[in-house]
Order: sequence, then C-alpha cells, then structure tokens
Amino acid sequence: MRHGKKINHLGRTAPHRKAMLSNMACSLIEHKRINTTVAKAKALRTYVEPLLTKAKEDTTHNRRTVFSYLKSKEAVTELFRTVAPKIAERNGGYTRIIKTGFRLGDSADTAMIELVDFNELYNPKADEKKTTRRSRKPATKKEETAPVAEAKVEETPAADSKEEKTEE
Repeated sequence: MRHGKKINHLGRTAPHRKAMLSNMACSLIEHKRINTTVAKAKALRTYVEPLLTKAKEDTTHNRRTVFSYLKSKEAVTELFRTVAPKIAERNGGYTRIIKTGFRLGDSADTAMIELVDFNELYNPKADEKKTTRRSRKPATKKEETAPVAEAKVEETPAADSKEEKTEE
C-alpha cells in the first residue's frame, strides 16, 4: 500500500532520481523550457520551484543552497542573474506544464515544462510594451501635408513685406 506517500519515485533509485532532477532543473533554467514526460515534469516542478523562490533573494547562503541542488555554476549564475529579476514580483507558480501528446515509441504522455515569465505569447506585460504604435495613417498623406505647410510658411513672410511697403 502507498498510503501517505506523495513522492513519485519515477522507477529509479534515490541517487538516480536526484541526479536526473538536478540535470533537468539545470536544463530548464538554461533553456527556459524542456520537453519530457508528464510524470517527470510534475516531479521537476516540485523540485525547482523552491529553488526559484530562494533565488529571489541574492545572498551567499541562498546561492550555496541552490548550488547544492543543481551542481552547476553556470545554472546558478543564470538563475540569479536573469531568472530571479523576472520572477521577483511573482508569489509562486513559476512553471507551466503543457501537455503535448504521446510519444511514438512507447506511447508515453509527454509535456513541455517552461518558466512562465519567459514565454512572450502568454506574458501580458509583453503586450503592453508592443502597443507603442502612434498612428495608423498611410505614409502618402504625410508627404502631401508637408509641402502644404511649407508653402504657407513661404507665403506669410511675403505678405508681411507687402504690408510694410504699403504702410510707408
């Protein structure tokens, strides 16, 4: 019976499972999204989200704690330099799991796990930055209006000089 046992062992021994999750977490941090099975993605989510929470505060203790899980200097620096500032205001839910179908070889249920703030399609803040367009007028109208304005500017000095001559 498996009463009260919440961890998915993924059919591996404890050191194998620990190494696999560490490698997957490093790949997720470096590439921002990876494809894997649904079971591994769910196990990875519980593994990596506490690390992302620790990365919000850049202290030596937090860096060493995260390094003890990841075992990769490159992943730790990437996490603290680029990922942590983007997730600083988020209170949790740093990853998203999207099911992608079944694998051909063994019909395993596959999924894509990604960091939420690094997806431009679903990020609402990216839409705000893209809507900086000011005008939808065609370029031909701008060309027509520009010479008219210059012609008016040329006419006004000539009119002023005529008025001055008539006053004298």
